[in-house]
Amino acid sequence: MNKANLGVALVTGASTGIGRATARALQRAGFRVFGTSRRAASGGSDGITMLTCDVTDDASVAKLVEEVLAETGRIDLLVNNAGIGLLGGAEESSTAQAQALFDVNVFGVLRVTNAVLPTMRSQGQGRIINISSILGLIPSPYNALYASTKHAVEGYSESLDHELRTFGIRVALVEPGFTRTAFEENITRPDRPLAVYDAVRADMEMQMRKSVKSGEDPEVVAETVVKAAMANAPKRRYTAGKLAGQVRLLRRFVPESAFDKSLRKQSGLPV
Repeated sequence: MNKANLGVALVTGASTGIGRATARALQRAGFRVFGTSRRAASGGSDGITMLTCDVTDDASVAKLVEEVLAETGRIDLLVNNAGIGLLGGAEESSTAQAQALFDVNVFGVLRVTNAVLPTMRSQGQGRIINISSILGLIPSPYNALYASTKHAVEGYSESLDHELRTFGIRVALVEPGFTRTAFEENITRPDRPLAVYDAVRADMEMQMRKSVKSGEDPEVVAETVVKAAMANAPKRRYTAGKLAGQVRLLRRFVPESAFDKSLRKQSGLPV
């Protein structure tokens, strides 16, 4: 593929935020881009073809991949971006709610990845970029279940990369920090809230809103995805933005006890 035609890219969750910015950045870089949304969305005016897909539904995912292949015959890049959030104490969510979160954030990644892998193997090349989070590396109070999904995606992606290299396919992770999107407006609340957590949960939500408001532009994450997509020898992880990079370094080099105290202080919890 030359620079003017880098191949076919498929971006899940591309109707808004990071996904939309990523689709546009890939299109500008030279990819033919297909984006997905759960509901019918307009597309095409900026060169991006939007298709409907529910990543929690096997048939919907299969139909998506069939549509792309029918039109292009190939898929060179998959960006698994579709995801949802959940803010609350770990015991405030029922098992059913936790399963629903994992069904989107983890099993959604598995479904779409499994659907495109036969094509990538037959091509002898391909790249998969999974949008994780800095919470895939560190804990976060009142984000236990969400952080768990991202830790799961991290472990899955690392192992998968080792399995697929012999087929010419590479897997990379992009780890954003706080990003200025509507993510916090659409975040899920616990389905069995407990009064004992109300005050701190409210504080955590206020902190999150402030952090998102002052966070990175979605385009910062999008450009990181483009970098990972075009690297001849991709790294396993790419942090997106200044804060994410700082947190990764601190997690790696600061003693565990000191990191723990800092995290609790930043979260407004007793040290």
